[in-house]
Amino acid sequence: MKESTESLNFIEHIIEEDLANGFPQEKLRFRFPPEPNGYLHIGHAASICLNFGLGEKYEAPVNLRFDDTNPSKEEQEYVDAIKRDIAWLGFKWANECYASDYFQQLYDWALQMIKDDKAYVDHQTSEQIAAQKGTPTSPGTASPFRNRPIAESLDLFNRMKNGEFPAGSYVLRAKVDMASPNMHMRDPIMYRIINAHHHRTGDKWCIYPMYDWAHGESDYVEQVSHSLCTLEFRAHRELYDWYLDQIYDPSLLRPKQREFARRNLSYTVMSKRKLLELVQKNIVSGWDDPRMPTISGLRRRGYTPTSIRKFSDLAGIAKRDNVTDVSLLEFCIREDLNQTATRVMAVLNPVKLVITNYPEGQTEILHLENNPEEANSGSHEVPFSRELYIEQEDFKEDGGKNFFRLSLGNEVRLKSAYIIKGESVVKDAAGNILEIHVTYDPDSRSGSGTEASERKVKGTLHWVSIAHAITAEVREYDRLFLDEAPDAHEEKSFMEFINPNSLNVIKKAYLEPFLANATMDSKYQFQRLGYFTLDPDSKNGHLVFNKTVGLKDTWAKQNVQTPTQAQPKPQAPAQPQGQKKALNEIQQIGKKLTNLSGDKLESAINSIKVFAEEVSYEELEALFDTPAKKVGTRIAVMLALGVLLNKGQAKTQAALDFILAGKADENELLRVEAEKLN
Repeated sequence: MKESTESLNFIEHIIEEDLANGFPQEKLRFRFPPEPNGYLHIGHAASICLNFGLGEKYEAPVNLRFDDTNPSKEEQEYVDAIKRDIAWLGFKWANECYASDYFQQLYDWALQMIKDDKAYVDHQTSEQIAAQKGTPTSPGTASPFRNRPIAESLDLFNRMKNGEFPAGSYVLRAKVDMASPNMHMRDPIMYRIINAHHHRTGDKWCIYPMYDWAHGESDYVEQVSHSLCTLEFRAHRELYDWYLDQIYDPSLLRPKQREFARRNLSYTVMSKRKLLELVQKNIVSGWDDPRMPTISGLRRRGYTPTSIRKFSDLAGIAKRDNVTDVSLLEFCIREDLNQTATRVMAVLNPVKLVITNYPEGQTEILHLENNPEEANSGSHEVPFSRELYIEQEDFKEDGGKNFFRLSLGNEVRLKSAYIIKGESVVKDAAGNILEIHVTYDPDSRSGSGTEASERKVKGTLHWVSIAHAITAEVREYDRLFLDEAPDAHEEKSFMEFINPNSLNVIKKAYLEPFLANATMDSKYQFQRLGYFTLDPDSKNGHLVFNKTVGLKDTWAKQNVQTPTQAQPKPQAPAQPQGQKKALNEIQQIGKKLTNLSGDKLESAINSIKVFAEEVSYEELEALFDTPAKKVGTRIAVMLALGVLLNKGQAKTQAALDFILAGKADENELLRVEAEKLN
């Protein structure tokens, strides 16, 4: 398979190297191994897209294996949700497997390890075992039961299996090395007693394998060639290999574990435990609440499989943990929906508009283009009449010279209709505007070909005919957390950063009648408002729409003054004072970059390149995680990175990730500079 090595992620490099060294491509096999103790989230999507993407690329089977080794936390509901999410993303698994399928084999192997004096039964408390583990810099202390007679351990292990002992009273431990510098090798627990009903095996088992024991052996049973895990399992790799050593048959394929960075997203939490806490404390309505980062929540909010797969592709596969700005995910869904969503009109905060010179009782059928981005999308009919709703914010009595919407004495165009002019208002006793009276130019209808229809006015407003409007509930969503890294504060709970305004429910919005036939699978752009999708709560006579994302990223503008604390960034080695000053200068120039143009912009770019000559790659890399809203700084870092690459700096995975994110950014200058570094 020929492909530019620069376009490969480091996992693909590993596979390509294995193939080059003689590994048969037909023996490639991958797996996605979720634990069914919660719903999948956008972080899991990285692993899903990686494993199933490799399967598609190399035409290799990918198993879906549920690591169901802890019945106290696992449920069939989660199994069903995981299968639904993966299928929705567009992936097909070769075999549906369960670690519980292998419980008997795992038990038999464990018996053999006891017989080989490689495992023993311990009945100390968990606290005693933990205390004997030692520290990373000091060896552990052997359990007093480490040299228990083999026959005694075999008898106790069998009685554990038969349910003769209460939970927590006995464990089976591997006999490895209590002095190992890797604490995972200090006689790890293989089995514990759990008296709970298992969602598949029922009450057959009272002992359940630990993840480390079940994981690698399940890979071996399934003959998985490359077992891809997140970085926290890097220290477990030695144990993974040790367990395989105990049962490995040289005539069979031996799995290889390799690790990649988990996907972290700004303004959210990824821990299933913390997501469950949000559900249990009714902060959200459930796992599929549209504010949740779960795949189910994103689907309900209106995200598409295409957008999530694109996001996973752009965010890339990294070797070190990092935080991906949520704005990249929002960019991906905007880009997708811009190409596919049907354009419609809806008014969320209405005020009545009366066209005083339009014939009373007359209805005119206009045509609204379904999607200008799609050549053959067609159009649909929209009724037009004398009385309309427009948005309250689209009118000011005296708008001033910088207000380009409707005001008294000024003209605007009604979308796909006529040019109108503000004439007067009707107010109640408290001074609130009840009606806006306007006149229209009958010759100015859009698309009519008349001279008047070609007249240019500065504003175009969306509208809905009052007589024909249908009503709906609209739910507008914002980020669930106000802090960029809500669970990165040692002294505060992530719950303290909940955004109290993350949900705004508009009970009665007015929509054009075309939306009466809206479907769950269709996506809509409410013109000038954002992208929306029908919610499952909808029923006959009561439509509910969820706002997926706005037309533009307004978060940065709204939250300029909001103090945030980012995830701890990698600390660069101490640098000479000259280098520190150079980096500070690059950052300072970057802050002003987006406000410059012409010669000033060119001068600033040249200055950044000069200072970049004095900067090390290590200190520059620490700025790769600069939030997307600080676009000027990101441009400056991209420029400096270009200088270092020209000087011979190798393209690390972190650099490639940063360049990919830049190529997907909405800022043209950042995209251009990123493209230059291809």
